[in-house]
Formats: sequence, C-alpha cells, structure tokens
Amino acid sequence: MSLKYLHTMVRVKDLDASIAFFELLGMTETRRIENEGGRFTLLFMAAPGDEDCPVELTYNWDGDDALPSDSRHFGHLAYGTSDIYALCQHLMDNGVTINRPPRDGHMAFVRSPDNVSIELLQDGDRLPAQEPWASMENTGHW
Repeated sequence: MSLKYLHTMVRVKDLDASIAFFELLGMTETRRIENEGGRFTLLFMAAPGDEDCPVELTYNWDGDDALPSDSRHFGHLAYGTSDIYALCQHLMDNGVTINRPPRDGHMAFVRSPDNVSIELLQDGDRLPAQEPWASMENTGHW
C-alpha cells in the first residue's frame, strides 16, 4: 500500500479575492473544474515546481452558510520561501496583514481573505534579525 499527498482543500467565500491572495504568494492556477450541476468551482493553485502539492479552492456559487467565521478547525497551510523578509514585505505592500511577523528570520503567519492561516517558513537557515520585523508585534490571530 502507498500513500501520496494530493492537495489541501479550502472553502472560500470570494473566489477572486482568494485567487489574488494566493497569486501574491507566487502561486498560479493549475486546474479548474466548473460544475454546473453541483453549482461549484474547484480551482487548484500551486507554487512553481510544486504542482503536485496544490491547494484546492472550493467555491460554492450560491454561497456557503456552513463556513465558520474562523477557519481554525482547519489548521494552516505551510510554504517555504527563499526570502521570508522579501515575501512578507511584498504581502504587506499589497494590503495583507502580517499576523505573526518573521522576527526570528524563520517563521511568519498571515491569513487569507477567508481567514485561513498560512505559515511561511524560511528555506534553510534562518535569516539574521532585521527591522522592521525584529520589533514588530503580532496582529490578531495566527
């Protein structure tokens, strides 16, 4: 018996806002399924080179009252990055709140438009402490 990671599914309320958020992380759409009968869209996004590890954004056309206000039952998605400071600055410049800044040069957390927690981890060794990150406080939940 074998096991292979396929994807992580996240229900989203605003497909366009969610696509824009994941594009800011550097991800691109790899596949899309529009289901007229079920009235939903499944949109798969992945980081370049990680097409085998996509996030499935599930969007119900008629809304989704079952979505909790805080998607913490899910946990988080985790992505490695070659420069955590540059990625956090890029996200912040585009209006994304850095909930847990990369004070340690290693780890940060942000939230998607649907309140999904995203962990960002520095590839390899942690970077030296750097302002404004080193003294930045947490914002909200992560």
